[in-house]
Amino acid sequence: MSDKKSKLCQENHFRDFYLTHVQSANNFAYYKCGDDQTALDLVQDAFAKIWENCSKIDFSKVKTYLFTSINNLFLNTVKHQKVVLRYAKDAPNLDIHNQSPDYLLEEEEFRIKLTNAIASLSDVQREVFLLNRIEGKKYREIAELLDISQKTVEKRMSGALQILKSQIENI
Repeated sequence: MSDKKSKLCQENHFRDFYLTHVQSANNFAYYKCGDDQTALDLVQDAFAKIWENCSKIDFSKVKTYLFTSINNLFLNTVKHQKVVLRYAKDAPNLDIHNQSPDYLLEEEEFRIKLTNAIASLSDVQREVFLLNRIEGKKYREIAELLDISQKTVEKRMSGALQILKSQIENI
């Protein structure tokens, strides 16, 4: 097992892992946050975390570690945005883009509501939802990828959509 752990600490193995997974990790992060630069930051932070902890991570589980790290970093970003929004409500709202402050606030509130609704899904529901709606994968492909039945994918997706619909009005 220590062989598997130390394998990740070898620069060529880490580079191969990085090159193999950077695009899918970036897509995952982008669909979580909807911003190219933030997605890139999340992915780079996750890979840096893996490199720093390479001796502690089992090579066979490093892909799971990568996507979990990105998700956790994203959730931390959402928490930070809540603090920023709370501060923005207390501070005078400057209209930098010549849009009404009400519109900007509503837009930000909706984005946060959507982000929080997706974040509130269970891990399995969120995974299926993002793979289908964001990655564009079919239920059959998701079932094969996750090694579950297509019916299970359908059930998870149905549950995810019900939760999102109940939490977000006017969609």
